[in-house]
Amino acid sequence: MAKCALFPICGGCQYRNMEEDDYRRQKQDKFAKVMQAIKQENLKIAVPVFIPEGTRRRAAMTFSYIKKHLRMGFNLSKSHDIADCHNCPLLSPKLNANIENVRQMLSEICAEPFPLKKGKKVLMQALNKGDVLICEAENGIDILLEFPYALTLTHRMIIAEKANLYSDIIRISWRSSPTAQAETILEKTPPFIINSGIRVYIAAGTFLQASSAGEQALIETVRKYLGQCTGKIADLFCGIGTFSYALAQNKNNRIYAADSSVALLKGFQNTINTNQIPNIQVEARNLFKYPLDEKELASYAAVVFDPPRAGASAQAESIAKAEKQPPVVIAVSCNPHTFVNDANKLIEGGYTLKEVTMVDQFVYSMHTELVALFEKE
Repeated sequence: MAKCALFPICGGCQYRNMEEDDYRRQKQDKFAKVMQAIKQENLKIAVPVFIPEGTRRRAAMTFSYIKKHLRMGFNLSKSHDIADCHNCPLLSPKLNANIENVRQMLSEICAEPFPLKKGKKVLMQALNKGDVLICEAENGIDILLEFPYALTLTHRMIIAEKANLYSDIIRISWRSSPTAQAETILEKTPPFIINSGIRVYIAAGTFLQASSAGEQALIETVRKYLGQCTGKIADLFCGIGTFSYALAQNKNNRIYAADSSVALLKGFQNTINTNQIPNIQVEARNLFKYPLDEKELASYAAVVFDPPRAGASAQAESIAKAEKQPPVVIAVSCNPHTFVNDANKLIEGGYTLKEVTMVDQFVYSMHTELVALFEKE
């Protein structure tokens, strides 16, 4: 376990004070305790997967600029104040190597006032806070700046100068809010990740699994649970296609991938087109409101769903009530508590939870992910 100068004031690592064996034991015990709420006897919990620290490929940091001093990092425990971070043991070496570069760029951006219109007047306003998302792609570092003030020519020149100075940084974008469209300010080359041997180009702010190792562990567990099952497979809440690419490698499979994010699906479809993958069909669909219904489910050999923390209650209920149910359902979850609700719906619908695997991707935190296999006897 690496030492961290910000523990315990930083809110990111609640368990960093524990020895490795004690930490893993506590994480497994807490996971098993949550699983006790599942309404099935003889629940099989597989050997857990622990992802090592120092592998995180993305970080969402906040920053403040007060009295010409920049603070950048994660929130303090139970506070909105910032733990000023210069190095984080959770992050990959390349991310850590570029934290100071990002800090220097933000300091210069904040030092240059922004013009704001107040009626007929234009006032100069200093930028005193914002967020920055840093992501390590396969070919370099992708940065997304987030604050409400529009960039001036001077700010854009600062960004261009810094991007050219720092060789690892390949793209810098800006958006005014989490829901706003990101604008690319400078791009040396499009960032991409590798998934199942496929080069997947990512848009600024794209949701990715926290680490490449964690992503691969989830993919391999889904493939293991799918086993010899082939045919028409649904990949629900598919995002950028994390599981679809792996499942489509078997040419006997036909993948239906659905998600509500049009932006993510646009990139997904571009990757499908570029790589000429014939057996993936993509559709924009709000699965919370419009889950696959009984008629649609009848044609599927398997359903894989990986919902946000809120879970997949509507889809689980629809599967449970279907007259002709998919023989295999694989649930991926970042929230064991909402997973329990989904699992109980499937069990009440006649499914057996064969096995669940804990994947500890968010090291030293309270968060846990899982993959579970349900089969219809």
